Amino acid sequence: MQSTLKVGFIGLGNMGWPMARNVAKAGFPLTVRDADAARQRRFADEHDCRAAEEPAAFREVDVVVTMLPTGRIVREVLREWDGGLGHALARGSIVVDMSSSEPTGTRELAEALSRNNVALVDAPVSGGVPKAEAGTLAIMVGGDDEAAIARVRPLLESMGQKLFRTGAAGSGHAMKALNNYVAAAGFTAGAEALIVGRKFGLDPATMVDILNASTGRNFSTEYTLKEHVVPGKFATGFALGLLAKDVGIAADLAQAIGIDAPACRLLSEMWADAARALGGSPDHSVAFKRWAEANGVELGTPPG
Repeated sequence: MQSTLKVGFIGLGNMGWPMARNVAKAGFPLTVRDADAARQRRFADEHDCRAAEEPAAFREVDVVVTMLPTGRIVREVLREWDGGLGHALARGSIVVDMSSSEPTGTRELAEALSRNNVALVDAPVSGGVPKAEAGTLAIMVGGDDEAAIARVRPLLESMGQKLFRTGAAGSGHAMKALNNYVAAAGFTAGAEALIVGRKFGLDPATMVDILNASTGRNFSTEYTLKEHVVPGKFATGFALGLLAKDVGIAADLAQAIGIDAPACRLLSEMWADAARALGGSPDHSVAFKRWAEANGVELGTPPG
């Protein structure tokens, strides 16, 4: 079944590729763009859609989805790419930013786009690559234009199972950053527990099973620690630099609005340090290795 809503999709990374594929499967006519020209062409060929070489290729679309690493890159695409995509879009069109962007930057971008009669909806996602593949992401929807939000809802439903209306422009991105801060806190606490327990003589796999049957259970104990850290896979698909960025956004947001959030501040420092030491590209779960090695602990060896 084909939709009358014409969609552009920018960003075909680990998350963007399966999300865009689900948009195509739902019948939306699709135009795609990625910084990797070969990846862009491969997606277009595999899913029978148009590849965009310049902003003008999006002039006929109703909605453009951005799924990019940072809010800065989103703003560069909309304001600077060959004169700025925002200027190439038709009046009355909609930008849906599904990236993890800074909420204050989102508000500024929404105001700038509105001057060209283009609406901005911030709709970041949670659920990782598995839920992106399945089309069952949780989506946090912020924005000031209720008609625009209603118009893009079928599009969002092609990618997500749970849609949450969070409030005004930037509220979706604020919620995403705070969610990822809480997720990072769960991982950090779980990782430290495994390191301490291993040093004392506990078996990491048994520890994770006990945590998951007890009050310490969280997403990281159920998935990241169990499926990636203990077996040594370290391949969740979510980069270390991206999580460090998101926790930093949460800490900056707290500071900007005058909230003293020492736990958030500490987590931001820890993850930023890990990203500096290991680089932004490795999987975020490799932060465990840095923390374990700093304490002379290896999961696969007996404690000293």
